[in-house]
Amino acid sequence: MSLLYSAAQVVRAAGDVLAQLQWHAAPSPPPGAMSSPNIDNDHQPLPLVNVGIASLLLAINIALSAWLGLGMSKSLVISAVRCVAQLTVLSMVLNQIFQTENPVYIFGMTVGLGTLAAFEVTFWRSKHRFPGMFTGTFVAITSSAVGVALFGNSMSLNTHPAYTAQKFIPTVGMLFGANLIGVSIGVNAVMSSLDTHRDRVENALCFGASRWETMKPVIVASLKSALVPSITNMSACGLLSIPGLMVGWSLSGANVLEASRYQMVVMIMLTAATALSTLLAVIFCASVLVDGKPMLRLDLLTANKPKQPAGSPGTSRVSSRLTLIRAGCRPKSDLYLSRNPSRVAIASATASSSATTRSHSAIRLVSAAAAGR
Repeated sequence: MSLLYSAAQVVRAAGDVLAQLQWHAAPSPPPGAMSSPNIDNDHQPLPLVNVGIASLLLAINIALSAWLGLGMSKSLVISAVRCVAQLTVLSMVLNQIFQTENPVYIFGMTVGLGTLAAFEVTFWRSKHRFPGMFTGTFVAITSSAVGVALFGNSMSLNTHPAYTAQKFIPTVGMLFGANLIGVSIGVNAVMSSLDTHRDRVENALCFGASRWETMKPVIVASLKSALVPSITNMSACGLLSIPGLMVGWSLSGANVLEASRYQMVVMIMLTAATALSTLLAVIFCASVLVDGKPMLRLDLLTANKPKQPAGSPGTSRVSSRLTLIRAGCRPKSDLYLSRNPSRVAIASATASSSATTRSHSAIRLVSAAAAGR
């Protein structure tokens, strides 16, 4: 505690020294107030023509794609057009919501953002999906983002009411983006771990382990993997990179020290919301894939159809037929037969036929050996 107190005193003293420095000839703004930017020189309106000029930099990516044969030129152009269109529509919608300050519109947009985030995780960011995955991810992402945003705005950002559109919507939008990444990593880690270590999980369940005892190592490992990006961003913030919130406030002419404090609060909120949403989503995924019997239910997973890159050949009929032949020749496990009772008789008949064949072969070998003597 004494070490933390000393570090806090050093940071406070450094902040006081920096606040007293005269960086410009103009007087510094009072604490807690944003400096008014110079409209004529520093904060000129940014027309769409400037955006078009900046888009010329995409020629570098397109040239690299054409030179190395990446086949990504079309995707780059489509992504750039989508970015401009989506941000334009979002700015128009936010402008109307900021003017009205209607809670119905504010929370309606929040639910819409949560729906889009859950759809992204379920159908695009995950290799497989299971029944109820969209609902579970929606509840995990939305509840954690809204709860953390309301707490942070009311307690840390001094916003009253906490759902004021000008601060609540940008904050909850950043939380949705962080939750989307964390939940997608965590859920994919659970499904991949259960598929890779299915024998270990089934053995633990067969020997009487409970569902929580079996799934706790998987949940812990998945949660660690999901929290690595947010922890890395928080540790590198201000040292290896300048965060977007500080960049936006600096470009608008606000006080940089105040912008840094806002960024500190937002980074802590991002980490907390990511941990909470990932924990809820991972536990929900584990409870579905290992039911209450308990039994491993990987048969509930449905593969999401991956998007094939432009110009890539599709699966031929020959390769599909070979895949089916290999699947038919692969021996079925006891777990597979227990989930498909209609195949038990076929498997038993096949096993008895194989045993009969082996016994006849052994009899012939013994007879041949006796005749040779």
